[in-house]
Amino acid sequence: MKKLMKLTAVALTFAMLASGSALAAEKVRVTGSGASFPFPIYSTWFKTYSRANKGIIVDYQAKGSGAGIRDFINHTVDFAASDAAMKDSEIAQIEEGVQLLPMIAGEIVLAYNLDGVKELKLSRQAYADIFLGKLKNWNDPVIAAANPGVTLPDTPITVVRRADSSGTTYVFTTHLSAISEDWKNGPGIGKTVDWPSNSRMVAAPKNDGVTATIKQTPGAIGYIEYGYAKMAKVPMAAIENKAGEFIQPSLEGGQAALANATIPADMRVWLPDPEGDAAYPMVTYTWMCFYKKYDDPAKAKVLKDVINFCLTDGQKMADKLGYIPLPANVVEVVQRAARNIQ
Repeated sequence: MKKLMKLTAVALTFAMLASGSALAAEKVRVTGSGASFPFPIYSTWFKTYSRANKGIIVDYQAKGSGAGIRDFINHTVDFAASDAAMKDSEIAQIEEGVQLLPMIAGEIVLAYNLDGVKELKLSRQAYADIFLGKLKNWNDPVIAAANPGVTLPDTPITVVRRADSSGTTYVFTTHLSAISEDWKNGPGIGKTVDWPSNSRMVAAPKNDGVTATIKQTPGAIGYIEYGYAKMAKVPMAAIENKAGEFIQPSLEGGQAALANATIPADMRVWLPDPEGDAAYPMVTYTWMCFYKKYDDPAKAKVLKDVINFCLTDGQKMADKLGYIPLPANVVEVVQRAARNIQ
């Protein structure tokens, strides 16, 4: 009898160990890095998903789009995120193939720190010339022309720009190149550019760094994602769109800008200067980058499930966090493309 009890105890011990091993085998950790532009919503998505799926951890670090793409090419992460998508030359470096998926959209705003000025309008000429270093003080006639009745101080303008390789910079400089020949033929488009040396300029890393620097610097103006400005409660300028209307950042203005955008087969679409009277001028999709083939089937399965969550329940969180949910037709296109991930 004692011998039977011992054998039973041993059997139970092995069963428990086997059960523990099975549970351990179900635990999956996927890592990603890249754009800071979508970090507030990505971090919310991934935390929400991980809480609902015990044993699965989605870890994302906001390093900037350029750093994320480098990590992805070097295979040090399972996925990347970029506001500049990926170039053909970058994709060609990855043997497994790359699937780009636009996951959410957002607005780039011009946040400012100007004592006593609660509302500010910036014409296309004004904000292009500010970042070109042509306008030096806030009471410049070019700025004052769009702000009748507003007392603009004789305060020097300090431009705050990104210090790192940034998809936000890529989108912003794409827009500036579309509205200003001087910008197009000067600094041009890029995740990093040669900024004009004739202005007061401060560089800060990532969207949160630029946001903090604007708040701490009287007379500052900088470009950041709308959600960061919303959370930090920094003033945002109404900027002139292609139709000549001054538009404040908002869900409605962002949706109007996206209304006529179609997603091509390569999933890369740009809106450098959107049409429409109500369209906010600086709107972009932001992408996640996945391998088409993963060595670990468990990771591929988890990533596809995460993508589905982000495209369904995740989109409902967009407006509250300062982002623009994908239109239903775009969600369908992205869901089909996600099937390429194996």
